Amino acid sequence: MRQPATTIDLRRDLVGLLPRLRRFAITLAGEATAADELVQAVCQRAISRGHQWSGEGRLESWVYTLARQQWADDSRKRKPKASVRGNITDIREAARERSAAVDPDAIHRMIADMPDSVSSIFLLVDVEGHSYQQAADIMGIPAASVASQLATARLHFAGLADTHPIHRY
Repeated sequence: MRQPATTIDLRRDLVGLLPRLRRFAITLAGEATAADELVQAVCQRAISRGHQWSGEGRLESWVYTLARQQWADDSRKRKPKASVRGNITDIREAARERSAAVDPDAIHRMIADMPDSVSSIFLLVDVEGHSYQQAADIMGIPAASVASQLATARLHFAGLADTHPIHRY
């Protein structure tokens, strides 16, 4: 049996979103393995709920919202664990203890080390280019919270500037 064209298009468009979806998933999960599992679950959820996609707005916003919802659903199912993420002061102290050399994965780790949801907001607004309102809708929070969390993320990176010098060639 042949599938409807909208399902085929949705699958094609999902493939194009995979790198950005994975980056977003890392901000939620904090590490690559859990992020990859989340991406797989989100893609399955998007395909099974493709009929809910109205075609209006940005597909990536809908998929990011599915990712946040999937992560929240999965988090409720897991037993609470001690959080490896600390507050912004702890993150700065840990960053200062690290080597000054920046390896290729350092930026991803710096983003993942931010407090919960701060990294997701940073990725959505400053990396992916979503508006504050779009990011608020994706994360299910008030738009005013986006500005506050984005300021925290930017302060985090400003605090790291002295521990990770920029090399100009």
